[in-house]
Amino acid sequence: MIGIIDYGMGNLYSVSKALERMDVEYVISNDRDVLFEAEGLILPGVGSFRDAMSILQETGLDSFIKEEVARGKKMLGICLGMQLLFEESEENGVTEGLSFLKGKVERFPGFTGEGASYKVPHMGWNKLEFQQASPLLEGVPEDYVYFVHSYYVKDFAEAELLASSTYDVQVPAVVGCGNVFGTQFHPEKSSNVGLAILKNFVNLVKEEER
Repeated sequence: MIGIIDYGMGNLYSVSKALERMDVEYVISNDRDVLFEAEGLILPGVGSFRDAMSILQETGLDSFIKEEVARGKKMLGICLGMQLLFEESEENGVTEGLSFLKGKVERFPGFTGEGASYKVPHMGWNKLEFQQASPLLEGVPEDYVYFVHSYYVKDFAEAELLASSTYDVQVPAVVGCGNVFGTQFHPEKSSNVGLAILKNFVNLVKEEER
């Protein structure tokens, strides 16, 4: 069973519907005891990094997540949920993240090195560019996925970058280290490519069960 962490800032409907389409058992909860029974965790997210971390800390879900990851449970962060896996964000003031992965979250500058402006947020379909092999990307084509975000990860560790996209700058699109993974795009809204990534995550969780 996959536990979808409900902390009031997640795109729960689309994530749960994607799992339903794959006939994957899941539970949506903010109850630590319920989530403890899940074999893998998904941390979705939309909105402000600072607000999200405040809620996680107030509810104790931040410490729960860290404990479960330390126990070896597999975790997938989606969109803001991916950004929360990193060290800090500058959104609404510098805020410390969960610090599973190395990197800082900053706003797209909105202009190129030559001074030309471009649209922020980065919204719409953009192409994946694979950086290294990963079980999360097994059988997945370098195809287009759906992004909606105004902030992106900088100063990341190259060893933790699995795939990127280009939006004037290099945007970490898929990241991972050990049992922690993240996608900046919404796999649940990214057609067959996104569903394949979600399926790979579920398979990794099932392999751990065996």
